Amino acid sequence: MIWHGLSRKAKLLFTRFLLLVFIAVIAGWQLSPIQAQLVQQESNYAIHIRQNFNQSGFYPIAKIPSVNLYKPIGDWVGRLILPTKQQLQDGLDWVWMEVQYAPPTAQNLVGNIVRLEWKKNEDLLALDQAVTRDVNFTSEVIKSQKKGNIHPFRLNGVRHVGILRSLAGANPDDNVIVVLDSSTIIDASQEKSILQIEREPVLATGRFYGLVKIIKPIQSSSKTISFPKAKQYTDYFLVKHYNPNSNKFDGLQETIHIPQQVIDRRNFAPSSSQQIEQSPAGEDGWYIYGADDAKGVFTVAALAPRSLFQIQPRQIITGEKLGLNYIQEVNWQNTEKNKGKFNTVLLKPVETQNSLNQSISKWQEGNKAIVLHLFGGIGGRNAEAVPVPYTITGHFAFGIAEVVRDEFTKELRFETKYHQIYAQNPDGIIAGTHTWADYMGNLQRGWVATRPISDILIKFDPVTQDYDFGGVKLSPLEQFQQQLQVTMARYRVGDGTGGAIVSPATSCVQDASQALYTTILAIKNQVATTPQIQTWVRANPNHPQALRFQQLVELGKSLEQQLAPLGIVRADWQSQASILAGTGIGKTTQPFEDRSIWAGLTTWRTIMPRQAHDDLATIFLKHGAIMQVLRTNQVGGWQPNITPIAPTVLLGQIKIPFTNISPISIILNRVLASLAVPTLKDWLVVALMLIIYSVIALPYGWKFGFLHIQIWSANWIDKCLLALRCLFLPAIVEELFFRVFLLPNPSEISNWLEVSLGAIVSLFLFILYHPLNARMFFKAGTPTFYNRVFLVLAAFLGIICTVAYTLTGSLFVIVLIHWVVVVVWLIFFGGIRRFHNN
Repeated sequence: MIWHGLSRKAKLLFTRFLLLVFIAVIAGWQLSPIQAQLVQQESNYAIHIRQNFNQSGFYPIAKIPSVNLYKPIGDWVGRLILPTKQQLQDGLDWVWMEVQYAPPTAQNLVGNIVRLEWKKNEDLLALDQAVTRDVNFTSEVIKSQKKGNIHPFRLNGVRHVGILRSLAGANPDDNVIVVLDSSTIIDASQEKSILQIEREPVLATGRFYGLVKIIKPIQSSSKTISFPKAKQYTDYFLVKHYNPNSNKFDGLQETIHIPQQVIDRRNFAPSSSQQIEQSPAGEDGWYIYGADDAKGVFTVAALAPRSLFQIQPRQIITGEKLGLNYIQEVNWQNTEKNKGKFNTVLLKPVETQNSLNQSISKWQEGNKAIVLHLFGGIGGRNAEAVPVPYTITGHFAFGIAEVVRDEFTKELRFETKYHQIYAQNPDGIIAGTHTWADYMGNLQRGWVATRPISDILIKFDPVTQDYDFGGVKLSPLEQFQQQLQVTMARYRVGDGTGGAIVSPATSCVQDASQALYTTILAIKNQVATTPQIQTWVRANPNHPQALRFQQLVELGKSLEQQLAPLGIVRADWQSQASILAGTGIGKTTQPFEDRSIWAGLTTWRTIMPRQAHDDLATIFLKHGAIMQVLRTNQVGGWQPNITPIAPTVLLGQIKIPFTNISPISIILNRVLASLAVPTLKDWLVVALMLIIYSVIALPYGWKFGFLHIQIWSANWIDKCLLALRCLFLPAIVEELFFRVFLLPNPSEISNWLEVSLGAIVSLFLFILYHPLNARMFFKAGTPTFYNRVFLVLAAFLGIICTVAYTLTGSLFVIVLIHWVVVVVWLIFFGGIRRFHNN
């Protein structure tokens, strides 16, 4: 009735008003922060932590498994607890720790919460201060958090966050389990005991570990274990413990619990206990990590196949050529077909008699090795999303492996710790030092069951052994670990922003490489500023230590070329190096990150994890290192909906049919490699090649009347424009195609046969191109481009440029040679007249 009583104008105004109200409501709904909160994604961490067996409180501290069957995972084991908001205001770097295991002399502390802090050491405190940050989340980090990534929100707004607090506050809950080494001391002078450490705590899983053979699953009809009614399968297993007397798995039988993790937002579980008793990786037994639950049943939190860590490899490859081929080609072949399988391979660059026994004997107890870690992708029906089309980026990290005496078998084996520079993620993986069991074998977030993994253990004494130059000590390995520790601490709080954001210039592989580069600079700086080292080396040139140090210097040169392939050092790398390489540690200046594309291009060899992994392994092998490659392909329980996918370089999944050749990625790598800034030696090559070409070409061209002095009479502007045009075409375009695309760059792994074949094909196409060009595109080139003398001179130019590229690998060098020859011919030897006449 009211509507009918309104005038036409009033109806129109009222309709407009309703329309504006509707638009305002829609806009408010879209822009409201409440809406953003409603669509916030749940993290994988949140999904899994709801399972009681993934909570630390599920395992009573008082429950201790049989000492004859299980060993503690470290000297000290504890759970980190972040101080209260009020306690965090003191600006000091200490945290609480619930002691879950302690040495026999400190059993009174088990179950207690004690303060954990650094020892009163100036260098330690200076290192901690260098990475201490005020944490204030950026809008970018808040968006990342809403996408389900775990950020240290409990530290948001906290000032002076150091190494320990960034570790304890990395995840939403106080469930970070760590081990402390034997250097930990107890300060009992205070009312409550204080633990003081000199090394960053190592992230670990479980409190105890044992060595068992998984026999079979326990059926649900068993009377010893009560199963939930809804469970359709069993995750309780009968195992036999290792018997040190018989050296077999005929020890005590026991029922253990290997809990089945739930499917998370990836649409598959992070691990599976299904058919694990049939896994080829378990032929020699499993190390099981965990603790007893309230009923006294040992519940497994992590698994590790024993055979993977044994010193004796399953395969041996000797010789540098075969070793390089294995790294670049064989290592990742047939990854999908090898699902569930593993392999261990010894790479030895020099072939000797009885190479197996000699190589194994080189691994002695206490030996250390650098670890190159790389994982691939997840394919199959429930494949993970690929962020870059046709590319499986994977993840790269460094680690340290040590040869230890196994507590159960008394044989030597490898023990690996990863220094994970890891961006914030939905799984709750923390940037820090992890045991193998925590990072790889953890059932909740480990990768061994869902991804293909390559760990290359590098034994190279010049790096892994310390130096003593008449009292001045130098430890490359400790220096390297310190740089990694610094970067990991920066990642945990994102340099104060709350998150480490991945870009082409800042990523796990780029920043791990930065730590390596900084280590090289730190050693160079220490040697350059310590006359005593230089004096000792000059006085003892043939001493084994001096020879070993010279190997270290040569390795450093190769690594520098790898890490800064264009000859340009990134400003942010220089920043961290100057602060942390011994020249300014602890000062107020702070390192920064350069996320620009240009910064990434200057270190392009470390953008892709696969390339960094393979290139670094190649460099070490060429310098004589012995390597043990540990390869797994989704080992453990069986999951039919996923398959392992090998990591690739950029666009590496695009391959020539029926081959393993990825043409686009090869071309991209060759182009980037050719952009290296020429050195003085390269410029000398330019001069030499131009002289050689002149000596050959000028007499030949004059003899047949093709060349004669005839200076082009155009003005200087036309001459400059011609020179500029010639720089682009033919110089840059032709050299890119006929040399850079077709010839292996000197930095690539190639033999003389490949280079020779490439040079012949390149030269043939270069000569053939000219008459074809005249016939199809550049009509003015007829008949010059058909002239026999011209084609011979072009062949000479192709040979000269090929030799120059083989010697320098620089695009700038061959472009300059080609450009100078063409411009001089056109302007000074009648070349332009030949084209104008036609």
